[in-house]
Amino acid sequence: MRPATATAAAVTTLFGVGAAAVAAGRYASDAALRAPHDRPLPAEPRLTLHATAPGQVTLTRSLASLRPGTYGLANSGVHAVVGPVLERAPHSADTVVRRLERVTHGSLEPGARLRLTPQLHRGDPYTALGLDHTDVGITGELGTLPAWFVPAVRSTWVITVHGLGATREHPMNVMDFLHRQQFPVLDPAYRGDPGAPRSPDGLGHLGESEWRDVDAAIRHALRGGAERVVLYGWSTGATMALHAATRSALRHHVSGLVLDSPVLDWETTLRALAAARHTPAPLLPLAVRAAQGRTGLRAGSRFDVPVPTLVLHGPGDRIAPWSFSRELALRSPELATLHPVPDAPHGAMWNADPAAYEEALRRFLTPLM
Repeated sequence: MRPATATAAAVTTLFGVGAAAVAAGRYASDAALRAPHDRPLPAEPRLTLHATAPGQVTLTRSLASLRPGTYGLANSGVHAVVGPVLERAPHSADTVVRRLERVTHGSLEPGARLRLTPQLHRGDPYTALGLDHTDVGITGELGTLPAWFVPAVRSTWVITVHGLGATREHPMNVMDFLHRQQFPVLDPAYRGDPGAPRSPDGLGHLGESEWRDVDAAIRHALRGGAERVVLYGWSTGATMALHAATRSALRHHVSGLVLDSPVLDWETTLRALAAARHTPAPLLPLAVRAAQGRTGLRAGSRFDVPVPTLVLHGPGDRIAPWSFSRELALRSPELATLHPVPDAPHGAMWNADPAAYEEALRRFLTPLM
């Protein structure tokens, strides 16, 4: 082969390899930047439904199916709610039986492959919880954001912000509790959610741009009569709440933060989600670089809390490591309280132990009433 021809072939080969690497990086980054809002995260293992009986389901035995607490059980066409493990129910060595609380969508058929999810409820606050509410529209920078408003008597409102793999139905896990404490609750959708405007590039930005929709929700609450707000976020919703509490022109109205499983290092979370999609380890750095190139996300950002903050997080979280939450609390011991929740996956701190979770929440919120 002539030198020129050999050089051209080598360049073409390198170009092809480079283009393939770029494409692979973009695909891997999609695990976080295009995470569906209404599906369990890929880090949760798929469980086979082996059998059903009145008030119970039999699932593949695994660390996930043995977790304590109450969870949604879902795939694209099914949603049910399962409670504690029924140790005394007959089962084989490779299965586990859990209490079946209800089927909220579709039907449970043996052989189905499902994942556990922290999202328990389907519908709206009235159909799911019997709470009177108003459907409202929040004026955001990209258009109107649909939201549910559950009224109550206090002048401090709680604004709830869901995160990865969830919709505004997820905050209904704690909505009844907040209503009993007489907090008005504003539960908005944000860009990219069903019924909300798309982001200009069609991608999620892990809170870096979405926080401006939380800012719009704060403005809506103040115009609606709130004197102060508590921002309550899960996962990337917690990231949005932190951004809003430090960057919003209205931040002096934020009296507290509740952060459940906060994403405090987006690179770690993106790598975890990409790995859960079986992305080969050598491609994970490409996924991070692709995400930066596509969204402008900044590496190495560090958060500090400006107001009293309750952080609820699990040492077993594989999506957003709790070590970052521990560091956040250690940097601001006078403002931040860390409530660890063992045996809980990402975004499911309430699910693992509702009573202890709500007691920690009550103690934190009481001085802010």
